[in-house]
Amino acid sequence: MTTDTYLIAQITDLHIKAGGRLSYGVVDTAGALQRCLDTLLAAPQRPDAVVATGDLVDFGSEEEYRFLRGLLAALPMPVYLLPGNHDSRAMLRRVFPDHAYLFSGGAGDEPVHYAVHAGPLCLVGFDCTVPGRSGGRADAAGLRWLDATLAAAPATPTLLMLHHPPFHTGIGHMDTQGLEGAADLEPVVRRHPQVERVLCGHLHRHIVRRFGGTLAMTAPGPAHQVALDLDPQAPSRFRMEPPGYLLHWWHARHGLVTHAAASGDHGPAYPFYDADGRLID
Repeated sequence: MTTDTYLIAQITDLHIKAGGRLSYGVVDTAGALQRCLDTLLAAPQRPDAVVATGDLVDFGSEEEYRFLRGLLAALPMPVYLLPGNHDSRAMLRRVFPDHAYLFSGGAGDEPVHYAVHAGPLCLVGFDCTVPGRSGGRADAAGLRWLDATLAAAPATPTLLMLHHPPFHTGIGHMDTQGLEGAADLEPVVRRHPQVERVLCGHLHRHIVRRFGGTLAMTAPGPAHQVALDLDPQAPSRFRMEPPGYLLHWWHARHGLVTHAAASGDHGPAYPFYDADGRLID
């Protein structure tokens, strides 16, 4: 990328299992993550950084995190991790002790809050997970930390990252395990217009909503996707839809643009025109 641009890949909901075992007896999450990483590394423009917005592993075990660490070792660029409701803060920190940002907000089971500079951007990780619960919570202490952190860099374009989206998606069984305190988070975000995006996971789908004067969005998963069914009583299900990730492209003049991208090998890029500039039928 040029000095005027910066590219961040967002992956989420990796759900890595120990030894690469299948999730639900069907989903090869390790294989799916490997295909996603291969796609990132083979892209015409490699990301300058990668963020992973939660549910990094399935059960929060040391073996799972060590397996994940081995997979992520293929990435030459900085990687910033954030826990989700399937993760263990303490175990994440134990297996990734060299990720200093994980300790900026505390150690052990304390929330993983951090702010790091990535090129021209600030990445703010806001840990809204609640140990033992599927849903998340933006509590008063965390919101005070977030407000002060955003106030410290008002001129720096910022990506705010949390696992649970702060809005209803219409997917009923996921909304019941959403973010408690979202109504308190929104005015905090609104007070800081440098927040370019609120980046989330949890839904295994790409969903976008306006929030706090900016855009909040979830990213697709590299493996299984939560089934899209807007019946409030729809059962909890997943589908093996095409996997993907998000690319957040910052340009000094044009601002932040987000692309939804598919992972995997989908063949070559074909020309629209022949060598003489004629449209190919």
